[in-house]
Amino acid sequence: MKIENIADLRVLVHTARGGTLTAAAHALGITPAAASATLKRLEAQLGARLFERSTRAMRLTPQGQTLLDYAVRAFELLDEGESLVTADRGELVGTLRVASPSDLTRSTLLPWFDEFLALHPGVQLSLSVGDRPLDVMRDEVDVALRYGALADSRLVARPFALTNPVLTASPDYLRRHGAPKVPQDLVHHNCLIFNRSGRRHRIWRFAQHGQWTEVRVNGNRSVDDASLAREWTVAGHGISLKSVLDVRNDIREGRLVRLLPDWDTEPYPLHALLPSGRFVPARVRAFVDFLAMKFEALTAS
Repeated sequence: MKIENIADLRVLVHTARGGTLTAAAHALGITPAAASATLKRLEAQLGARLFERSTRAMRLTPQGQTLLDYAVRAFELLDEGESLVTADRGELVGTLRVASPSDLTRSTLLPWFDEFLALHPGVQLSLSVGDRPLDVMRDEVDVALRYGALADSRLVARPFALTNPVLTASPDYLRRHGAPKVPQDLVHHNCLIFNRSGRRHRIWRFAQHGQWTEVRVNGNRSVDDASLAREWTVAGHGISLKSVLDVRNDIREGRLVRLLPDWDTEPYPLHALLPSGRFVPARVRAFVDFLAMKFEALTAS
């Protein structure tokens, strides 16, 4: 027998991505029982087992991996055909799946998203906000905005901004504790630690006249949400080291004060990441171009 409904393949794709039928069901808006029945129907039609089941997760069989590779490509081709058809009407349509950092989203991106959607009413935005980087190759993401150096050669990266983190504290904190004069003074301050990829970022590096110095900082709060780290800083709970894009409004409006302005920090680039080799729909290309224009204007101001 052949596959009777190509839409059933979405259960295969989402089960592989999420690792469970429950995750697939949640992503597709159906019940786990319906997802399980669909997968069993696929296996019966093909006469092959697609997953090895366990109590914790589902692992693709070799046959399942083969079908998954072709299913992903099939849906990409459908997206490509949709884009080519709608391009004749000069419209952008479809769902735009974006992953972006928490603080950058709240401080900068939200009004830009509104503007892009107003320009292209046929586009729907599916936004994933967080500071734990998604697997762009595996997860259902069209474009991910990510800070820091890039190591995954499977990704295409478009640079948006080359920024340096800045050290800030609130006026209230500085009234109570004073301001550091040199980086080494930070060991006597409550520093708010940002957790990156499960690791606490305790070593802060500064440079002056080409000479770098490292300071191991400590504090009574650490968090993996950059937006919350900024809110704690504004509330006077300590000193933080964050991208200037995230705190520029707070500095301009006096909620935060920049510290050690004569010291440099390590570059902290922001990129748009897209999977290499995957078809990029017109709506995604237009969105990335739109953000590039916005960031160029922002960093030039």
